[in-house]
Amino acid sequence: MPQPLARSVLVLGGGSEIARAFVSALISSGTRKLALAGRSSDSLTAAEAEAKRAGADEVYVAEWDARQLDGHEALFRALPETHLPLDLVVMAVGVLGDQETAEQDPREAASLIESNFTGPAAACLVAGDFLASQGMGTLMVLSSVAAVRMRRENFIYGSAKAGLDGFCLGLGYALAPKGVRVMVVRPGFVRTKMTAGKPSAPFATTADRVAEDMITGLIARRRIVWSPPYLRWLMLAGRALPDALYSRI
Repeated sequence: MPQPLARSVLVLGGGSEIARAFVSALISSGTRKLALAGRSSDSLTAAEAEAKRAGADEVYVAEWDARQLDGHEALFRALPETHLPLDLVVMAVGVLGDQETAEQDPREAASLIESNFTGPAAACLVAGDFLASQGMGTLMVLSSVAAVRMRRENFIYGSAKAGLDGFCLGLGYALAPKGVRVMVVRPGFVRTKMTAGKPSAPFATTADRVAEDMITGLIARRRIVWSPPYLRWLMLAGRALPDALYSRI
């Protein structure tokens, strides 16, 4: 039987739809030990049940909030010995929020930035240190195509993701000599509960398709994973367009 892509995995934001789709794909590849952490106990319970039905042998669940900085190190200290060492840590935290509300309320804008950038970035530092202490492992971080070039409709969310995106690419350089690899995943518009009610963007995708692209990127040991893959070339062309034309498109 071939070796699994990752024997033991911690998913931060484990109740999200993309995370759950990715966990299912990992289990299909042979992963049997999972740790799921997140804010919503209901979503975590559902994710745990799904993982066990899919074939996971051991599933550890912990309530955790990326915005609570004191909880990051505590989460890693509490991991069961049976789940160590970790092969893979997935950062799947994100809140789309309401752009119009955030523009009118600086506190709401700050909350979005905290949820999408400062909180996850701090957690990535702790995760990176933990993996470095093992001398091995991969940190996979869900960013967004919105991080590549700002759009009027979601520039607060996009700028927060841009911060996390750049932070984690830099973190990857810092951790590489310690045996740790960092991967940044840039999905396009994904049809999930988080985007329900939002106008669908061109080239929209699904959580299952993003999970497939994440698996492909993990196998290929890519530093940046685009989902769908052709978004890489579309965004390269988009970045070269003048602002007036880009905003119209």
